[in-house]
Amino acid sequence: MAESKQTLLIVEDDEGLQKQLKWCFEGFDVQFASDRATAIKQLRRYEPAVVLQDLGLPPDPEGVSEGIATLQEILELSPHTKVIVVTGNHDTDNAVRAVALGAYDFYQKPVDTDVLRLIVDRAFHIWELEEQNRRLLAATGKGLIEGIIGVSAGMQKACRMVEKVAPVDVSVLILGESGTGKELFARALHNLSARNDKRFVAINCAAIPDNLLESELFGYEKGAFTGAHKTTPGKIETAEGGTLFLDEIGDMPMALQSKLLRFLQERVVERVGGRQEIPVDVRVVCATHQDLQLLISEGNFREDLYYRISEIVLDLPPLRDREGDITVLAHLLMEKCSSEQGKTKRGFNADAVQAMEHYAWPGNVRELENKIKTAVIMAEGNMIGPGDLGLVANGETDEEGLLLNLKAVRGQAELAALQKALAITDHNVSRSAELLGITRPTLYDLMERHGLSR
Repeated sequence: MAESKQTLLIVEDDEGLQKQLKWCFEGFDVQFASDRATAIKQLRRYEPAVVLQDLGLPPDPEGVSEGIATLQEILELSPHTKVIVVTGNHDTDNAVRAVALGAYDFYQKPVDTDVLRLIVDRAFHIWELEEQNRRLLAATGKGLIEGIIGVSAGMQKACRMVEKVAPVDVSVLILGESGTGKELFARALHNLSARNDKRFVAINCAAIPDNLLESELFGYEKGAFTGAHKTTPGKIETAEGGTLFLDEIGDMPMALQSKLLRFLQERVVERVGGRQEIPVDVRVVCATHQDLQLLISEGNFREDLYYRISEIVLDLPPLRDREGDITVLAHLLMEKCSSEQGKTKRGFNADAVQAMEHYAWPGNVRELENKIKTAVIMAEGNMIGPGDLGLVANGETDEEGLLLNLKAVRGQAELAALQKALAITDHNVSRSAELLGITRPTLYDLMERHGLSR
């Protein structure tokens, strides 16, 4: 943040506790409010990044109705503000309710100033990261290629390369794992070229059976084979004047590779069953997730074809290597999915952000989008947590994204067993404890630990 002090708004009606908290947060610009009206006034005036709010506020200091109403109004006016609610001792139910409504975190009395300071510091840190991401998102809308979001050095480099290569009529080979956005970059090459007023034609070489791929690419004459009732031009002819995108070129059969090589050399095609050479002016962009050099060494890909399609090679980094991109993409995808599904989600809690940053994302952006879409639909509160994403907080992952932290694994399994038992017994505590083979007090302790309402 800026060099000036960070503004912290404390909503607390106990004057003795106000003094204690002012001393605890002496390094901040601390502003106080003792009721909802004053809290909203201070919020509008100082625009604090973090609010520390007691749920027991007048005129209902013994209840939480006024505190909940204050929380909702703060978040409605300033949805990015991190609100930490303070509850009474053992008041877990209302703390969980507040978090479900959008509070960043909660703290239970009595106050331990060291722990509370740690929670507040972390809230400011998360707010700063999200604010940076919002600024970067605004910048990427102007600075990067349309449809491609990325703030990492690898993505910036790839986008600059596209801008340089697109106007030049050379063949481009795009390399990258599945889900890294190879077709998006192929379309960007087309849109930034002089051919953008013509067609962009894409074909996935791995999705079409070998015996049909030739006729799909090169077309066929009437009567060339059973079912060929009329002359049909292929994808290459269809892309005349524009761009032909051959996705998963590494899966193209060897016999067809020879025919494609001839087209790239002569720039003419012969339809299946025909003898006429048809000239075609088209730019060819290829992509694959495979190691073509390895396929060449194994005799499964023509070396001369490789050099024809790879005048320029664009290597896209996987999502796990795109530092800073995961959080940016996650927020953008969340807003998109929320709008499409008619849901209202404020963002991701700190554990969700940490879990996403530590996960290896073997399916890259496609996997991220799928998990966020599921979370937007299934999450009960306004904030998305790691469990909603199918991830585990504080979990360490291997290169395939598998959770290795045994403590986290045990916790996840324990929570799943609790939820299942409670669902089976319709939240009957005695029957759930019997089903799990534990005592009622133990079950209550586990429910409190995992934030499950009695």
